Amino acid sequence: MTDLETRAAPSRAGALRRAAPALLGYAAVRALGLITLALWSAARDKSAYTLLTARWDALWYTRVADLGYGYEVRLANGDVHSNLAFFPLLPWLERLVAAVSPLSYADGGFLVSLFASLAAAWGIFAVADHVYGRRAGVCAVLLWAVLPVGIVQSMAYSESLFTALAAWSLYAVLTGRWVTAGALTLAAGLTRPVGMAVVAAVWVAAVASFARDRRTDGASGTARAASMLLAPLGTAGYVLWVGHRTGKGPLGYLDVQAGWRNGFDGGYAFARFVAEKFTSFPSALAGAGLVLGVASVIWLYAVGVRQRQPLPLLVYTGVVTALALCASSYFGSKPRLLMPAFPLLLPLALALAKLSIRRSAWVLGPVAVVSAVYGAFWLNGSGPP
Repeated sequence: MTDLETRAAPSRAGALRRAAPALLGYAAVRALGLITLALWSAARDKSAYTLLTARWDALWYTRVADLGYGYEVRLANGDVHSNLAFFPLLPWLERLVAAVSPLSYADGGFLVSLFASLAAAWGIFAVADHVYGRRAGVCAVLLWAVLPVGIVQSMAYSESLFTALAAWSLYAVLTGRWVTAGALTLAAGLTRPVGMAVVAAVWVAAVASFARDRRTDGASGTARAASMLLAPLGTAGYVLWVGHRTGKGPLGYLDVQAGWRNGFDGGYAFARFVAEKFTSFPSALAGAGLVLGVASVIWLYAVGVRQRQPLPLLVYTGVVTALALCASSYFGSKPRLLMPAFPLLLPLALALAKLSIRRSAWVLGPVAVVSAVYGAFWLNGSGPP
């Protein structure tokens, strides 16, 4: 499928009924992960809820919600970790939850992620269902749920919120709801730096639609133009505000990221990191695993191209993947950074959809167990995901 289809979307009630098997399956997988985490953490005398809501990035988000921007940590090596690196939508929602309820900011972050993960699962289903049909939609959601880093979907992090906004924005593009797509992309741009991937998808889809239809006037042309104007406002607005706040102009946000030793170097630092794994044993096994993982990501993207996924999905996935793999630090977080690139899972979902329900269950069931155990082990470790 190369052209955007604009067939009428089902009603909200009908869409929810259609998505129900996917959402129920997703909830079951996430419940398995949370139960496993609770048991594992209890055995280590740790609080599973604290691991989900009050460690690493979750703490930075709650500090923004509580104190606003301006908090920073200066490390002994001279690095400056500023909370300006964290985009504002999740802290805003945490503050909103705390304002209208007795919940804390951390509780608000967990609640937002809980509902956002369900919204993301529904959005992924909607996209996959639109492109490949209902069975593929259910399989895509379950594959996203059983990712090895799937436990992040239940943390007070911004990945679930961003994925929900991105998936529904892409669905709006695929169904010709341009203004909705632009508004959702604006919100996605206030959530994570990778919001630019959604902006790119909307812009490319709109330009392709203009070129194909050659209608730049009327309601359709106005809606497409509006989506192109709305889409970048979230990302651009926050980045420019950071530049103004720091006094360093439009590129001030890059300086903030540099304080975290984070940037975009085309993948050089990551390649060197992987190469260093092969200098000894058994770290060479980890290096082989990394090479296999990167090769699998590239292969899945290539299969998506061969299967003629819609252009906005390919653009979105390509940008998310490039930003994740070519970031110059936090190599252990790359699986988490790739999690919003859900269209990578569509070739696997399409293959699973061709199996019987029983065979699909035999494939996904053990993977869900392994994912739950790995998530509990990972979150009880010392390093951030």
